[in-house]
Amino acid sequence: MSRTPEQPLPARSSLVPPTRPSASAAELAAPPESDAGQAPGAASSEAETTRELLAEGGAHLLGNYRQAPVVFRRGEGSTLFDTTGKAYLDFAAGVAVNALGHAHPALVATIARQAAKLMHVSNYFYNEENVLLAAELAAKTGYPRVFFCNSGAEANEAAFKLVRRHYYAKGDAQRYTFLSFDHSFHGRTLATVTLTGNASYSEGFGPKLEGVVHLPFGDLDAVRAAMGPHVAGIFVEPVQGEGGVLPAPEGFLAGLRALADEHGALLVFDEVQTGIGRTGKLLGSEHDGVRADVVTLAKGLGGGFPIGAMLVREELASSLPPGTHGSTFGGNALASAAARTVLRVLEEEGLIAAAAEKGAKLSALLGELAARHPDLCSGERGRGLLRGVVLKPGIDARLALGLARERGLLLTIAGGTVLRFTPPLVVTEAELEEGVRRLDEALRALRVELAL
Repeated sequence: MSRTPEQPLPARSSLVPPTRPSASAAELAAPPESDAGQAPGAASSEAETTRELLAEGGAHLLGNYRQAPVVFRRGEGSTLFDTTGKAYLDFAAGVAVNALGHAHPALVATIARQAAKLMHVSNYFYNEENVLLAAELAAKTGYPRVFFCNSGAEANEAAFKLVRRHYYAKGDAQRYTFLSFDHSFHGRTLATVTLTGNASYSEGFGPKLEGVVHLPFGDLDAVRAAMGPHVAGIFVEPVQGEGGVLPAPEGFLAGLRALADEHGALLVFDEVQTGIGRTGKLLGSEHDGVRADVVTLAKGLGGGFPIGAMLVREELASSLPPGTHGSTFGGNALASAAARTVLRVLEEEGLIAAAAEKGAKLSALLGELAARHPDLCSGERGRGLLRGVVLKPGIDARLALGLARERGLLLTIAGGTVLRFTPPLVVTEAELEEGVRRLDEALRALRVELAL
C-alpha cells in the first residue's frame, strides 16, 4: 500500500526561518539574545505584550497546569523564542513530541499542502493519507492492524478496552484484570489514571475502575505471584518516562512476555514516549528483542501535530468490531499526512540511528555533570535521547528547573527528582554540549540558593 512521497524534502523557503544546524559551540554558548533588528522601544513593548498575555492566561485558562511565566511565539530547530525575543534551547520538545524540532521544512510543507487539499472526513469513510499511514506503520513495525486517535491517553484507553473485550468475545467476561507497575504513567482518562502507578493522578476523582493491580517495576517474582486466570493483560512502559526515566531492568520485558504466554494473557507496551525513534530504535522495546501483542504510540508520531495509534497483532483485529470504539478526529487526513512525513524524515535523515549516537554522547556529558555536583546529583540514566539527571533527596527539582530556564534551557521534571532531557531528534552535538553547560551553570546557582 505504501507509495513514494510526492516530493523530496524541500529546501527551506521564505516561510521558514533558516536554522543553524552546524552552529559552533562558541556561537551556542553566547548568552541568549533578543531577535535582531528591533526598533527603539521594541524591547519594552514586547515586555508589556508578555505581561498582558500572562495576565490573560492567568485570567482565562483553567489553571490545571503549573505554567512557567514565559510565552512562546515561534521555534526553529532545537530553539524556541519567547515574546520578548529571548532564545531557549528546547530540550523538552513538548515532552518528547517535537521529534523533528520546530518548523522543519518538510513538515511545514506537508501540513500546508494537505490543509489546502483535505483535512478531515468522518471515519465512516476511508481517506487516502490514513490508509497509506496505516500501511507504512504496519511495514515498519510488523503489526498489521492500526487504530488511530489523537493522543497517548486515547491510544492506551483503546488498548484497555480492546484487551477486555477480547476476552469478553471469547466468553470469558470475568477475565478483565490488568497488571500495571508502580511509578508508571499511562494518561489522564479515568481508565489510564487507574493504570498509572501514582495515586496522586487519580486522587479526588471518585472510585477507581475495578480490576487493576500495581506491582513493583522490574520485579518478575511479584508478577508471577499475581498471574492467574483472571489476568487479561500486562501494561508496561519499556522506559518509565514520567515515573523518573527508569529503563526496564534487563530481562524484565522478556520475562513478562513469557509469563503472559504461560497464562494466556496479553502484553501491552506503552511506547507513547519511547516510540518513534526516541531511544535509538523505532520502538523502544526493540532494544530488548521482545514483541508485545499491543503497542501504543503518540507524541513523536506527528512531530507536534496531534495523533495517537494502537498497533495490534492480526489475531486481535476483530476484538473491537464496528460500534465498540471510535474517535471523531482520529486518523484524519492532516494528522496522517504529518505522521507520514515524520516517518519519512526519520529515515531520510538517519535520525533514529543518530538518536542512539547522540544519546550515548548525552549520557556521557550528563554522567560527567553529575560527577561534578556529587552533593546535588546521584547520577544519570535513560536510553537514547530520553535521559535524566537524578537529583539527590531533598534537592528542589523545581527550583533547579527554573534556574535552567533562566539560562535559556528548557527541561521537564520526571518522578519528582529527575531533570528530564527529551530534545528533538534533530538536535546537534554542539547543542547538547551547550545545554549541559547551561545546566552546569544552573546547578552552581542552585548550590548558592540552597546555601542562603
